[in-house]
Amino acid sequence: MKFLLKLIFVALLAGAGYLAYGLLRPMNPGAQTFVLLRPGSSTRRLAHELRDHGVIPSWPAFLALHYWKERPLKAGEYLFDHPANALEVYDRIARGDNYVHTVVIPEGYNIFDIAAVIQNAGLGSSGDFLKLARNDANLISDLDPAAKSLEGYLFPDTYRFTRTQDLQDMVLTMVRRFRQEARQIGLNSDLHRMVTMASIVEKETAAPEERPLVASVYYNRLEKRMAFDADPTVIYAALLEGRYRGAIYQSDLQNPSPYNTYKNAGMPPGPISNPGRDALLAAMRPAQSRYLYFVSDNNGHHRFAATIEEHNKNVLAYRRAAGSLH
Repeated sequence: MKFLLKLIFVALLAGAGYLAYGLLRPMNPGAQTFVLLRPGSSTRRLAHELRDHGVIPSWPAFLALHYWKERPLKAGEYLFDHPANALEVYDRIARGDNYVHTVVIPEGYNIFDIAAVIQNAGLGSSGDFLKLARNDANLISDLDPAAKSLEGYLFPDTYRFTRTQDLQDMVLTMVRRFRQEARQIGLNSDLHRMVTMASIVEKETAAPEERPLVASVYYNRLEKRMAFDADPTVIYAALLEGRYRGAIYQSDLQNPSPYNTYKNAGMPPGPISNPGRDALLAAMRPAQSRYLYFVSDNNGHHRFAATIEEHNKNVLAYRRAAGSLH
């Protein structure tokens, strides 16, 4: 009987030692280690994932801890980059201390640019994102029944996404952000036209103070039934057809696409980028001017002109300045 008691005592002592080792020994996975715990995975599966990545020393000890604490564990992507024991790891996962990917969408990015950013962040394929952006126009149809895609309505901002979010959720987040901004600035009439104009303005100048002037040029051209002759729309037409080569060629200028504003008078059929707040405000409240033309001054701004003669002088000055840079 005494021998049996000793065996039991030794077994209990060994078990306690194993648990102490499995729960209290800090593990250092070395370099940054990411572990993706997928929704619906069992705790046993989760424990194996952590052990296989060198985050915990023992999966049975982790499982025992879970049966003792009985806290719900949250799926997600976790970053382990410093020594921690299983108790600390367990607490992090129970709190849902997920790793968040910061995604920056600059003003003027189009759906192709955003798709590349999403893919580069490891959050999904660019092709899948483009399918959603091009086919889910119903997400904005209450505000813009004429929208053919979500171009223009994926608001530029800094977003924080996790790898457990799907692409649909990311798209919805960007559209919700657009709705929020539209409400704040009072964008509620002729929205399709305003966003389309803002998308062109956004691509034409990065200088905030110039955007109302650029908008005035295009509104003045509309009034006079002049062609927009906007290079960004030509580029967008080529992007839609999958044949943009990094520069505008003569064939692009002859492209019959409705987005080619050299061939088609008036505005393109929809936005060509996703404009920010300043560009939207410029489209809503353009400057009052007689300008019909503008050209770069090679210093990040533009020279504006009301007549073709004045514009030609500005173009000549631009070419001289551009030549002096080489």
